[in-house]
Amino acid sequence: MSTAFTPLRYDICALDLHAHLFQVTLTLPHPTADQQLSLPVWIPGSYLVREFAKHLQHLHARQGKHAVALTQLDKCTWQVHCKASKPVVLTYEVYAFDHSVRTAWLDTQRGFFNGTSLCLRVHGQENSPHQLTLSDAGLPKDWHAATALTAQKVTKRGFGSYLAANYDELVDSPVELGPFWQGEFEAAGIPHRFIVSGAPPSFDGTRLLADTQRICETEIAFWHGQQPALAPHRHYLFMLNAIHDGYGGLEHRHSTALICRRADLPQTGQSANGTPSDGTTTLLGLISHEYFHTWNVKRLRPAEFACYNYAQENYTELLWFFEGFTSYFDDLLLRRAGLIDSPHYLKLLTKTINQVLQTPGRQVQSVAQASRDAWIKYYRQDENTANATVSYYTKGSLVALCLDLSLRQGGKTSLDAVMRSLWERCQGGPMKEQDLLDVLAELSGTSFEAQLQQWVHGTQDLPLKKLLQQHGIRYEEESASRAEQLGLKLHEHNGLHVKSVLRASAAEQAGFAAGDEWLGMELGSPKAPQGWRIHKQDDLALYLGQAPTFTALVARDQRLLRLQVTLPELARSVKLSIQNAAQAEAWLAPTKHQK
Repeated sequence: MSTAFTPLRYDICALDLHAHLFQVTLTLPHPTADQQLSLPVWIPGSYLVREFAKHLQHLHARQGKHAVALTQLDKCTWQVHCKASKPVVLTYEVYAFDHSVRTAWLDTQRGFFNGTSLCLRVHGQENSPHQLTLSDAGLPKDWHAATALTAQKVTKRGFGSYLAANYDELVDSPVELGPFWQGEFEAAGIPHRFIVSGAPPSFDGTRLLADTQRICETEIAFWHGQQPALAPHRHYLFMLNAIHDGYGGLEHRHSTALICRRADLPQTGQSANGTPSDGTTTLLGLISHEYFHTWNVKRLRPAEFACYNYAQENYTELLWFFEGFTSYFDDLLLRRAGLIDSPHYLKLLTKTINQVLQTPGRQVQSVAQASRDAWIKYYRQDENTANATVSYYTKGSLVALCLDLSLRQGGKTSLDAVMRSLWERCQGGPMKEQDLLDVLAELSGTSFEAQLQQWVHGTQDLPLKKLLQQHGIRYEEESASRAEQLGLKLHEHNGLHVKSVLRASAAEQAGFAAGDEWLGMELGSPKAPQGWRIHKQDDLALYLGQAPTFTALVARDQRLLRLQVTLPELARSVKLSIQNAAQAEAWLAPTKHQK
């Protein structure tokens, strides 16, 4: 390899499993004079400044045999006072004890990291080749390593050297370490690998591989029809961490990192052809979501993300499209893959609709605004979040639903065709909202500017009932639960506690506040009340019955309060079911791509 292409090299080893410390040795073959380096403050796909540099320690530099001075320029940037004549070697440690898919983890059972947590960015050399070397020194003999990076020289256990074309690819390729389960399959001729950490003995890996294969084949066909060779990836790696309680995922160009509950993994003894449990369906929906991102956000992406700025927030108003539309298709494609039936899909859609309709913030903030505010609102939720903002995931998915049903109603096209046309128009690269409008007009023969202005940039409720009924779906309203009628979000932990109070609700009018512990209630006449102790949410339905008024006994800051509550006359939730099977199945389970 010529010196012009000598890669920057990151040597990673587990310094101390008990102290949760990785050690990184970074070799710069051709530094500039007074070379600057920095650690990202965020990771693409998760829109919050997380300050990864807070876990970096013991940073040292040397050039040849001599130590080189370092100056910290800001919270995440350093200057190496070196000459440009010789290679520079930096060493440092990173504390890794975050179970999420966004950062890094290391203990005696497992290791994991994203490059944004461990790999300093060398300013001015981001487009040079980057080499990552994983050492097995100090690790148990049954540990393996896995990453989607291109292997150069690795052992059967996966340790050794990998190559990235540039810094973006390096930090977009997380690494899993440990005694994980692994399996492989091909989808449309593309090799896929699935690894699972923390799986229980009852885990059915064969079923997980089969279900995931169906998802991948369905999504490749969604985007490329009968030309799967046009898929943008030549290999793919699923990395799943199964824990007692957790859920999440983060997409990457050739891989994804996932977290699920162990109980949600498919279990041996379940019917191979049966409907998956609710928990397993949730996991399959997550797999479907992150794999769909292979196209929608990792390649087809906001124009503002054409070149990531790792040092600060990267704003866009298009997360309703990239996350919301992905959220629409994730469960719908489970239906089209035959992993769930239409009633099950409608059950999932019903949940999403009720989540949005029971969020007062939908009338305060548009999904375009929510996209821009993700950095300060979506990832920093508090007791007032439901009153002040709307999720670009859930409402964005309903915007996609409304567009899809509107397009199908015209009989000319569908949102499937729009997505494929966008892929071709933008060449699997940066896009703007105008690109979507242009494609909608081109394929449907009509403008959708007014609809997007109302649905995306406005706060009006979406025409869900009308559109669903036009496609054979019965849209009914039924009595909401007592907590929903009250306008409370509750959680159970050594008692019943108020998590948030919805705006203009009966609970707000009564004086409930976030943090209150709900101890009991009094029913009946004020002169002869019946008192009942409250422990959990189920008690509400048990004791309230049809009582329109009652007194709530709550504890706040060690004080006991009596709140007078009057329930509203009408509080409803939505329920969907199939009314016209032929109409519904034309949308839910098409047999061919609609053009």
